[in-house]
Amino acid sequence: MPVFHVRSLAVTMRRLRLGAPLVCLVVVALLASVAGRVSALHAQPAAPSGRAQPARSTAPTARPDSVRPARRPSGALGPQSGDRHLAYRDMGSDLDSLWPPRMPAPLPGAILPNRRIIAYYGNPLSQRMGILGEFEHPEMLRRLDAEVAEWNRLDPSTPVQPALHLIAVVAQADAGRDGKYDGKYRLRMDSALIERVYGWAKSRNALLFVDVQVGLSTLQQELPWLERFLKRPDVHLGIDPEFSMKDGGLPGRRIGTYDAADINYATQYLAGLVDKYKLPPKILVVHRFTRRGVTNTDQIRLDPKVQFVMHMDGFGAPWLKRDSYYSYVKKEPVQFAGWKQFRKPRNDNPSTPRSEILRLWPVPVYIQIQ
Repeated sequence: MPVFHVRSLAVTMRRLRLGAPLVCLVVVALLASVAGRVSALHAQPAAPSGRAQPARSTAPTARPDSVRPARRPSGALGPQSGDRHLAYRDMGSDLDSLWPPRMPAPLPGAILPNRRIIAYYGNPLSQRMGILGEFEHPEMLRRLDAEVAEWNRLDPSTPVQPALHLIAVVAQADAGRDGKYDGKYRLRMDSALIERVYGWAKSRNALLFVDVQVGLSTLQQELPWLERFLKRPDVHLGIDPEFSMKDGGLPGRRIGTYDAADINYATQYLAGLVDKYKLPPKILVVHRFTRRGVTNTDQIRLDPKVQFVMHMDGFGAPWLKRDSYYSYVKKEPVQFAGWKQFRKPRNDNPSTPRSEILRLWPVPVYIQIQ
């Protein structure tokens, strides 16, 4: 707005020969005009950089919901975790992104991950070691059929492959009389027993897993003894660190351990059988329920001829088992994941519902029932 100097205005008007009264009237009118503009100028804030500023509304404006950041799910561990357990998918765990890990593409004839293995575990000589010995074999197989049907109903996208998981080398609490166990604190099952269980498996088009509890022996000593069975295309291997007493302790008094080097030996041995006998890929199941049960998991080497399953083998309330799954499977990805279901209330009380097992991430593709 132009600035008017009153004295300059008066001199100009005298030059125009205007009378004093008229000069006064003109000056008063101009001053009133200037005052009105100044008052209007101070009534609103100045627009920045010479831009016209739009009038502001005095009504409050609500922030649209669309601009609010999405709240990340808050998962938990422990007895209060409930449906928010971090072992489940999309509960806010950064571990979700680790699965599936990088792995070799499945070779022709591979079972995983397109099928889910449902395995009955134990030994026919013992009612306490699992369902394989708890019932006469016709009743055991009838129950297996029902279990397979239920899993197929719950998850038809992953057809079930039934299996029997036989403890073929059983750890012992003592050395045995007259050197019966060769000082190795383990007992090898008679070949006739293994053949009998293999026959049961064949009657259901099921796989057979031979499981090894080495005691004070080693995988290098025990696996060659099982080659006569492992060379068959439908026989696979399980190894149990709990009974691998590398520190010299006795089975059942301490919990044993395997290192990645032991697991790599088993993988190489099975891969050699695949090459030697022109077999489809083998499956290697490793049981685990403690941190020290398997050491140096980041050094486990995968081979396309052997599909690896880290099997959560612990028992307890469902939340406790999920804690173990989170700590010993989800946190340390190798290839595929497994889950143990105990039938006895003294072990799993209550038993974890199948639908909750399917919520785990990674979703187990090997379920063992003991």
